[in-house]
Amino acid sequence: MIKVLTRRANIQYDVTIFQTPKYRENKGYKEVYRTNISANSRDQCLQETFSRFNVTDRLPANYKGRFLATGDIILIDEARGGQYYFQLKPGGWFPINRIILL
Repeated sequence: MIKVLTRRANIQYDVTIFQTPKYRENKGYKEVYRTNISANSRDQCLQETFSRFNVTDRLPANYKGRFLATGDIILIDEARGGQYYFQLKPGGWFPINRIILL
């Protein structure tokens, strides 16, 4: 019973995906899609975003980007909580500075 009462409710995270036109490029990131992801934490949001945009059956109909791959960047905007940028690297998602997008 206590576990049910103390469990965090799902939060709607505003997620924006940035990709380069081709795989393995370091410059030229463009916003390709923006959506809301329901999750308990930022880590779960990153996992849900990765699984949603790497399975053909789960891709939104209006998604024009490619599957998420190494080097792609995700912005999680928590409004007053701040903005957090993460880049997919061989070891998983790592926080980065916004300057990489410029």
